[in-house]
Amino acid sequence: MRSLLLFLYLCLVSSKGAGALDPNLPFMEYLDQNHLVCLKWGFDDLQGTITFKFVVNTTGWVGFGFSPNGGMQGADIVMGGLGSSGSYFKDYHATGNTMPLEDMEQSYTLLSLSESDGQTSMTFQRAIVSCDQQDFQITAQPIKLIYAYGTTDAIRYHGARRGTKEVNLLNYMARTTLTNVNFLSATVDNITVPATHTYYHCKLMNFPRLITKHHIIVVEPVIENADMVHHMLLYRCPSYVTQPYDSPCFQGDMQELCMGVVATWGVGGGVMDLPENVGIPVGGEDSDTFYRLEIHYNNPNNESGRTDSSGLRLYYTAQLRQHDAGILMTGVMPGGHMMYKIPPKATQFRTYGVCNTTLISQLLDPMPDLQVFAVLMHTHLAGRKVRVGHFTRNGTQIDFLGLDENYDFDLQQLTNMGVIKTIKQGDEIAVECTYSTASRTAVTTMGLGTMNEMCLAFLYYYPAINITTCQSHPNTMHPLMNTSYQMFEGTTAPDQDEIAAYERLLKTVPQLQFVSDDSSNFSGYADGMVREMMKTPTVTCKTPNASSRLVTSWIVNPAGVILLLLWIAII
Repeated sequence: MRSLLLFLYLCLVSSKGAGALDPNLPFMEYLDQNHLVCLKWGFDDLQGTITFKFVVNTTGWVGFGFSPNGGMQGADIVMGGLGSSGSYFKDYHATGNTMPLEDMEQSYTLLSLSESDGQTSMTFQRAIVSCDQQDFQITAQPIKLIYAYGTTDAIRYHGARRGTKEVNLLNYMARTTLTNVNFLSATVDNITVPATHTYYHCKLMNFPRLITKHHIIVVEPVIENADMVHHMLLYRCPSYVTQPYDSPCFQGDMQELCMGVVATWGVGGGVMDLPENVGIPVGGEDSDTFYRLEIHYNNPNNESGRTDSSGLRLYYTAQLRQHDAGILMTGVMPGGHMMYKIPPKATQFRTYGVCNTTLISQLLDPMPDLQVFAVLMHTHLAGRKVRVGHFTRNGTQIDFLGLDENYDFDLQQLTNMGVIKTIKQGDEIAVECTYSTASRTAVTTMGLGTMNEMCLAFLYYYPAINITTCQSHPNTMHPLMNTSYQMFEGTTAPDQDEIAAYERLLKTVPQLQFVSDDSSNFSGYADGMVREMMKTPTVTCKTPNASSRLVTSWIVNPAGVILLLLWIAII
């Protein structure tokens, strides 16, 4: 117990910037839920070096790495420890679920390795932009970090002592330190999950009355059946929804009118901490508001007799922050007869949903600048990639609001961008999803079921406006379509050229867009178009100068510390 408390203390002291015990490593994340695996890091600039301190509650070997998808295949790994013959440390790469192979070029430098009070602490350094083809390239995008450890210094199979967590190392946002334990509970109560592959359950509720306005600052998932709960959404209802509801969803009931997204969670995600200047409003004038909790259960084995009480815990404070947070749902409209039909046997097929924010002015004029700070991207089993493009009104792409080139159905985490990206009135947002249906023999439709598909991006932003949705789907009734919309309904497997031609056609026809607000008012449909997205940025390999890596790095240069802290304050 003493060693665990010391471990927690050593990590917590640096959770709000450059901690007193580790001033050169201002960022910190626990990689596991039990707070037994702690990572600290710091860097000088985006083309320089990055230093890690990896602390694990074990006296055996420890391993840390970067993975394209959260697994072993293709991972870049370092492993080390302190044995009877002294310290050991090497750079590896994994080719599968087997013992990693030692890199030809050792790109990581061990700075220190120690054991104390039952913990192993390993500090090491590498170039952010590495020229080693066996290294994972660190970019300003979220990276799936993996870890494993043993109880002895013999490096063997780790068993359950492993995990993964997605972190944006170069655009990091610090976690919120809770000063109170006030929270609202949005959970279902011992419901029975039916023996069907896909089940949606909704609960309409109102929270205990808060006379004055408060801010929700942390959203924590409460998961009872991790193997079945796939995603959860909490919506705010319009004022005319006044009755509770606790039943299956999407059957024409009043609960469907609750469309203002308040919080999101996807399988594999963790606690959501809002930036220190942002909070989700609750209470005050809205203290009588009803909320809808929607839970998607994925039950592929059609198990019966399972009950569940999952949901969300919303920590709140009376100390209001500077901005109210809002969530805008963008992408492809998820249902209806005019939506995408994804062909079978497609090795690659892309869908698009667009949002021209000019439409928002039909419900809200003028639209303020929206400061986007996080995004949650969502597809189902066929999804392989998601990209969220940001364009100006003249069609020039500014940047990406979200990128996931290795989408994992079982790892859907909210991504904090680290830098604020501004959407102005008239800008356009395009959500591109790439699917593979190579193993399917029938058309895949857009819809709610796990075997259906979705293409969504939930944008977290401030200041909040009452617009909830800005989505589109292709006009499949357009004359250009002719009979193409039905071309994959037969039993003959299409070839890849036919699939590519169909994808291009759907991308060419006008998009039917719509915008709605939190009172379920809709703006009119309008023809939109799918812009050409830029290629996903890649890292340019540069061999770091050895002296600059060791001399100019702020890790050993106090002036560098000041410059980095100033840079962090600016962004």
